[in-house]
Amino acid sequence: MHPCHSCDPTLSRRDFFSRMTQGVTGAALAGVLLQDFFGASNLLAAPSGPRFFDLKSKATHFEPKARSVIQLFMNGGPSQMDMFDPKPALDKHHGEAFLDKLSVTDIQDPEQAGALMRSPFKFAQHGESGIWLSDVLPHLAEVVDEIAVIRSMWATSPSHPTAVNEIHCGRTLPNLATMGSWVVYGLGTENQDLPAYVVLDDPDGLPVTGAGAWQSGYLPPIYQGTRLRCEGSPIINLQPEEEESSEFEQIGRDLLGRLDRIHQRDRPHQPRLDARISSYELAARLQLEATDVLDISQESSETLAMYGVGDTSPYEGRLHPISGPDSYARRCIMARRLVERGVRIVQIYINSQLWDMHSHIENEMRAACAKTDKPIAALLKDLKQRGLLDSTLVVWGGEFGRMPMAQFQTGVAAAGRDHNPHGFTTWMAGGGVKGGTVHGATDEFGLRAVEDRVSIADWHATILNQLGLHHEDLYFERSGFKERLTFTHKPRVIKEILA
Repeated sequence: MHPCHSCDPTLSRRDFFSRMTQGVTGAALAGVLLQDFFGASNLLAAPSGPRFFDLKSKATHFEPKARSVIQLFMNGGPSQMDMFDPKPALDKHHGEAFLDKLSVTDIQDPEQAGALMRSPFKFAQHGESGIWLSDVLPHLAEVVDEIAVIRSMWATSPSHPTAVNEIHCGRTLPNLATMGSWVVYGLGTENQDLPAYVVLDDPDGLPVTGAGAWQSGYLPPIYQGTRLRCEGSPIINLQPEEEESSEFEQIGRDLLGRLDRIHQRDRPHQPRLDARISSYELAARLQLEATDVLDISQESSETLAMYGVGDTSPYEGRLHPISGPDSYARRCIMARRLVERGVRIVQIYINSQLWDMHSHIENEMRAACAKTDKPIAALLKDLKQRGLLDSTLVVWGGEFGRMPMAQFQTGVAAAGRDHNPHGFTTWMAGGGVKGGTVHGATDEFGLRAVEDRVSIADWHATILNQLGLHHEDLYFERSGFKERLTFTHKPRVIKEILA
């Protein structure tokens, strides 16, 4: 015998309203309550008072080149001289002492610093542009004319947490607004049935700062990233336990929406309340949209194969669990499907510190590239063939690079490289970027950015620029101060890489 649910003394308010809409009685009660609360007038027809933040599409400061961003964040700090920035001087001076040429502030752990170390990989020029890439990037080599390589990035912190904060928030401090939050604060989104800012993290682990990598900080919570799972249901508990009539379901949602507005009207200046109500409303719409948009089984077998879905890797990580490209490939396809439907910004993460290669860099680099190279190249190809690359800005990079010397003096096969914020490489593609270009340079050993240096603020200003936002005009007033993603820096848009 089943228990009587209607007599359950532990029935919550949420369960009550959920069950209320499951039949004719619920529909009738909803109508009665609507009359009781609102009578013959439309109480919420013309709300007044404090501003409510929302995700409606907003006007840009000027004509944008891109309408969406896909950020491929390489957690841990990829080694620039082993992928994008060949250094003949490292071959020539391999094994020579280098520490005496550095100050103690140049290197994180001087006691573990070894001699200069050449790259274990072979470099060659690719594409009509002749951009140099190492042999761990064979698939990116096929689309190298689509990317603009920035070899002269520099940051301020050699520590992962503070460096991740800086690359995402513009400063090394925690609890600030991330770039993704700034983008949707400034632009809103084109599809109100999907989150404006989506995060596709790795099932193998979160980035070192956890969910702080997509927080909204001092911006209203409505602008924080929404984490969607790439395996199983995109959002836990997204689907109802029991299917309901669409008519009764809509009546219940309308009632709850009106009750929420009354509650919201009487509690102005509560951004967390605004965000919570908005999240619940979005969750209802997601029941229809999210499952469909993230269902990559709808893709052709040719597309799945191009990205590497189902592929395995011959390399296993010795420092971190490094799987084959399957998971990353799935998330790259999901990212394309999301921007295709108007999502403003999508971030794809990889497990924890994948590129943090303090030892065994030869094996770890091959494993990391085997996981990401094919899916990333396929993403660029797919976006282009669908006519989406022109309107989608794709950005690749980590929080810093690596040092030119070995971290341990135990031979090239076992050696790795320490953190290096003084000079590293990122790249951009699509969204008005001039492909087949190389900007800036590091010194002969790859230690410091020395030519056309690009700061994190410059990088942020350039991304905002392509979206039609001026970094000075995008601000949020807090305690009498106009907060900006670029803070008080005076950044320069990297016009040399723009079409």
